[in-house]
Amino acid sequence: MPAALFASEAGSSSFPILPAMVFVPLVGAMVIGLLPRSRPELARQVAIVSSLLAGIMSIVVLVQFKTEDEHFQFVVSQTWVSSLDIKFFLGVDGVSLFLVVLTGILFPIALFAAKPDNDPKGYYAWLTLLMAGCMGAFTSLDLFLFFLMFEITLVPLYFLIGKWGHGRRVYAATKFFLYTMAGSAFMLVSIVALAVLAKAGDGGTVSFDFTKIIASDNLAQSTGRWLFLGMAVAFAVKVPSFPFHTWLPDAHTEAPTAGSIDLAGILLKLGTYGFLRFGLELFPEATVWFAPVMLTLGAIGIVYGGIVAAMQRNLKRLVAYSSVAHMGFAIMGLFALNTEGVEGSVLQMVNHGISTGALFILLGFLYSRRHTYEIAKLRGIAKAAPVFAGIFTVVMLSSIGLPGLNGFVGEFLVLLGTFMAHRWWAIIAAIGVIIAALYLLWAYQRVFQGEPDEDNARFPDLKITERLVMVPLLALIVFLGVYPKPVLDRIEPSVNRILTRMEAQVERYDQPTTQGGSQLAPVTGGEGGTHGSAGEHATGATAASGEVAP
Repeated sequence: MPAALFASEAGSSSFPILPAMVFVPLVGAMVIGLLPRSRPELARQVAIVSSLLAGIMSIVVLVQFKTEDEHFQFVVSQTWVSSLDIKFFLGVDGVSLFLVVLTGILFPIALFAAKPDNDPKGYYAWLTLLMAGCMGAFTSLDLFLFFLMFEITLVPLYFLIGKWGHGRRVYAATKFFLYTMAGSAFMLVSIVALAVLAKAGDGGTVSFDFTKIIASDNLAQSTGRWLFLGMAVAFAVKVPSFPFHTWLPDAHTEAPTAGSIDLAGILLKLGTYGFLRFGLELFPEATVWFAPVMLTLGAIGIVYGGIVAAMQRNLKRLVAYSSVAHMGFAIMGLFALNTEGVEGSVLQMVNHGISTGALFILLGFLYSRRHTYEIAKLRGIAKAAPVFAGIFTVVMLSSIGLPGLNGFVGEFLVLLGTFMAHRWWAIIAAIGVIIAALYLLWAYQRVFQGEPDEDNARFPDLKITERLVMVPLLALIVFLGVYPKPVLDRIEPSVNRILTRMEAQVERYDQPTTQGGSQLAPVTGGEGGTHGSAGEHATGATAASGEVAP
């Protein structure tokens, strides 16, 4: 099957908008590097302009994206190394679309939300380079290019934590780099082995083209499992999934505000996105085989992350451990391997980026006023700063998963999809929802309620500029909580494409709908027989008799 079958003319444009989204912040970082250190305001201006341009282009992609098209859109392909079939190959589908948009929104907000204490030139150069790497990773359709972009993100964040962080910043930066670099080594071995063994190039030669490798289907079953495992290690570290999570709390706690925002909001999603794009699509049989293990790790992460978060005395570290729990939901949704679960996982990635990114912005505002994250030193802030407390309340409730706010929709779909397939894992994960409410509400009570002491009584409320920074995130929190349909409508066709291929490639495999095969959600009508519209997923349920439901 030629690679062209995976691309679509829909959403195409004569202007190469995807390469522009990668190169504009990249060029911005290079320009900042050439600016004199005596003009730090110019570095900030170049960073803001380049990130805003990339963000505006991501919105244009969202507006022009064809909702019903399951294929990759805005595709750009240019041969880079012809002998190895390495290409500068970019495209977006419903799976990557909103992660690209999230990157385009969060990076400019992070730049507006916080300024560095020293050396602004280097700070802004690394941030814009980080944005270029994230844009490239989410749009890459060449395995070598994806690995390159994946690795590019490590270096800027290492320097951002190590130079502009707090406390044990060098230790946290080094731990982050060693963990993620070690995981990347496994991924590189798997990518090279896959390119050689798949023989997807013309005439059975080496190729790193993602679409050609999918079409070739030349791997033995055992080979696919080993290659999946190599990639899974890298992605599990990046998520981070239990037990590879220990670098994250240190990195978050010591990182500067913008680093924490982008780490939680964007970079963690490279792990779950990698599982979906390069795990489920490239290795469908191995994905099914490893699914029980990944579901177990996801469930452990949800409960363990919540319990450890509840024990934290540092508010920023508490939010960091909450990311371990929330990303556990994303893992569980992916490996539920049904439409509801995978859609919920993608939505959970986006919603976690919005809510946790907003929490870290607010924590940055708090630190700039009190210079501490210690819960014991914070009390009664709601009386001194009611606007700050009110906004924190909304963001906190979205992180808990309150119905009507964005966090609820993704978690609900993940739990629904997981319960249909593996109900005991879903029940364990539901306990994590209760734990999340416990640790966040308890932390809120200690920090914001009660009578403030002398230091906290002088806590300044949010300035106009700080309130404006929060407006787009609050709007997204409410909009996605009340009306997620436009997002799900764009995600669903690509999710169905991935799961339909899995059903075709894996012998005797159907989308899991219920444990034991009973018809919890029977298909009563409609066309196609495998997938329905959002909210009414006809998932090809297998009846107790073994026949596919009509």
